[in-house]
Parts: sequence; C-alpha cells; structure tokens
Amino acid sequence: MSTDKLRFVVMVGSLRKGSYNAAVARALPALAPEGATIEPLGSVGDFPLYDADLQAEGFPQVVTLMADAIRAADGVIIVTPEYNYSIPGGLKNAIDWISRAPNQPFAGKPVALQSASMGIFGGVRAQLHLRHTFVFLDARVMNKPEIMIPQAQNKVDSASGELTDTATRGFIADQLKAFAAFIRG
Repeated sequence: MSTDKLRFVVMVGSLRKGSYNAAVARALPALAPEGATIEPLGSVGDFPLYDADLQAEGFPQVVTLMADAIRAADGVIIVTPEYNYSIPGGLKNAIDWISRAPNQPFAGKPVALQSASMGIFGGVRAQLHLRHTFVFLDARVMNKPEIMIPQAQNKVDSASGELTDTATRGFIADQLKAFAAFIRG
C-alpha cells in the first residue's frame, strides 16, 4: 500500500448558512487520517443554472476552477442533505456542469458520500440518487462504510456550527481512513 500523501476535496450540497452538512464538511480536515488533507471546493451556489447555450459560449470560470480542483485531487467527498427524497438542485446542477468539462473530472475518480438530515434516515435517498448519477459518470463511489447522520440537529452545536457528537466524529474518521485505503487500493 502506498504511503504517498493524499489530497481530498469536499463538495457541500447545501447552501443554507446554518447547514448541518456544511458543519460536517468543516469537521473533515481534523478527522482526516494521517497522510491525507481535505480542502473545501467552492460553493455549488456559485454555479449558473446549466444551459447548453451558455456552455457553447464557454465554461464559466467557477466550473473550470472546480473541475480542475477535482481532477487534481485524489478523491472527492460529497456532503449533502436530502431534498424531496433526492439530490439538492444546486448540487445536481454543479455535477451536471462539471461532468461536461473536457477530460470529464469524475471519470475514474474515487468518491465518498456523506449526508446529514434532521430526520431519521440521514439522507439515504440523496445518496442513492448520487450513486445513480455517478454510475453514468464512471466515478468510483466507495460503498462502505456509509455515513448517514440522522437527527443532525442533535449532533451539531447550533451556536458554534461545530459537529460535536463524538460517536459521529468517530464514524466519519473511520470512513475517511477507509477512503484513503480505497484510493491506495
């Protein structure tokens, strides 16, 4: 197994200021395994709505920058809520844009999924739909361990926006360690 340093980038599917998923994403660098770094990508909210006419004029800079960052990374972590039993529109829009960039950035790219929600299912349906999308994009989605954080409002401190639940932090650290091994395979 290689011991080269790994670089992960994280994409957050929520735009909300007090997002539980953004809190999870902010916690990731401190939970990264030894030899791995985790850096945030820009906001999916900065992307214009996908439009082939706009694409024909040239890719917006935000698309190019995120596509380049994904290509340069060893793996992508997506942390997202579930909206109406599926993927948030902003996240799906960003994936649609990025997938059309030259040298399609998700092809062959290792991807780990995480989700948090106030409900009891923790975003499982959003993850299922992301898996469907990434099959077509030929990404290498890690199957297990899965991170689905139910009742996130009880695991994130509302004042600080920090993921405080010790067990959840441990589950995430275990997934990140497994993700590093998945990549190093």
